[in-house]
Amino acid sequence: MSTRQVSDRNEPVIERREDLVVPMAKGEKPRENWRIGTEHEKLVYALSDHHAPSYDEKGGILDLLVALQDYGWEPILEGGKIIALSGVDGNVSLEPAGQLELSGAPLENLHQTCAETGRHLAQVKEIGEKFGIGFLGLGMWPDKTREELPIMPKGRYEIMLRHMPRVGSMGLDMMLRTCTIQTNLDYSSEADMVQKFRVSLALQPLATALFANSPFTEGKPNGMLSYRSHIWSDTDPARTGMLPFVFEDGFGYERYVDYMLDVPMYFVYRDGKYIDAAGLNFRDFLDGKLSVLPGEKPTLSDWNDHLSTAFPEVRLKSFLEMRGADGGPWSKICALPAFWVGLLYDQGALDAAWNLVKDWDMEGREKLRASVPKLALDAPIPGGGTLRDIAAEVLAISRSGLNARGKLNAAGDNESGYLGPLDDIVASGKVPAQRLLDRFHGEWGGDVSRVYEEKSF
Repeated sequence: MSTRQVSDRNEPVIERREDLVVPMAKGEKPRENWRIGTEHEKLVYALSDHHAPSYDEKGGILDLLVALQDYGWEPILEGGKIIALSGVDGNVSLEPAGQLELSGAPLENLHQTCAETGRHLAQVKEIGEKFGIGFLGLGMWPDKTREELPIMPKGRYEIMLRHMPRVGSMGLDMMLRTCTIQTNLDYSSEADMVQKFRVSLALQPLATALFANSPFTEGKPNGMLSYRSHIWSDTDPARTGMLPFVFEDGFGYERYVDYMLDVPMYFVYRDGKYIDAAGLNFRDFLDGKLSVLPGEKPTLSDWNDHLSTAFPEVRLKSFLEMRGADGGPWSKICALPAFWVGLLYDQGALDAAWNLVKDWDMEGREKLRASVPKLALDAPIPGGGTLRDIAAEVLAISRSGLNARGKLNAAGDNESGYLGPLDDIVASGKVPAQRLLDRFHGEWGGDVSRVYEEKSF
């Protein structure tokens, strides 16, 4: 989740509803300026007893952030405490229970993305050896209850933790117990955004299936393959889901603004502090009638903050965010952006992907989304068949897009090699969670703690 550094109180206020389209329209870039942003979270645990370290304990999260400054990272403070870091490789930030996230820099190709990931993981592993902490690449804590997890000192999280139980049964699980990999991608125009949004939203369940990696809850199989994805089904219906309106005629920036105005607020950031506005209406803010800031109108930064508080399967800000995948190890962190870049950054591949899904009806898309956490590749697709039936074809389309890009590394390899782990999944028929379950019922003898012995990164 994003980290604010300044209040921007002196920004011009939003005077017209038309101004709300500005962040999306400003995101338009010519193809040569398209970039790849990759975000990935990991679970942090103590090697001694596998507990999740608190912020302040010796060898805990604060010590980890301080140690990362030796690699050139600069601290970001909130309330006098380090809650994030900035550097040439993007930002390091904290999820609510101390999950460590790298929000990578916008990069030109996947070789750079994978190198960036490798640098970050090498840094945290070196620090981990010093402090006795390890990192786990999963979609969800396999053994921790909510009560066993620490809370990080970030103001927006205090507000969200209070609000989540009012609107869904699993919002606290989303905040405290899950990890994801995300990819942020560009578009050239409103029409290009629309096509990419529709393709990525329709195929997001396939990404969820291929990266399904959260089959355990509190030490036992939970009956799901991506429990992280299941959690989103009862987190907050006002800000999650498959966004049926994206597939309607006339969809564009204005329609997404309408959606976001219907999403209840969480907070307003002023003078270094988060003001609780949970459940209030941004339309009232536009009219200067927000009860917690009477008479005050929003700035563009307030609107950008609000755009970051919706959590659909694909999210629009000044770029498109792919949000369907569970957390995983290094190879999966490289594979997720490869999957989406191949599909979305070459027009031939994008058109082929759209032809594959354009006739799917909304009822079928919703059924697919609802069934994929449990069934993964066996989830039914609209019109008959399962994700398993189209997975190889979609990967072939993605590979064709990566080949067409022709982005080579020093060895002369293009970007398509990063799809290798996904090819292996489709060939074997088993997603990561199914392989974990095989170990749990086999060599682990029903002891989920054995997952900590795996080399996750």
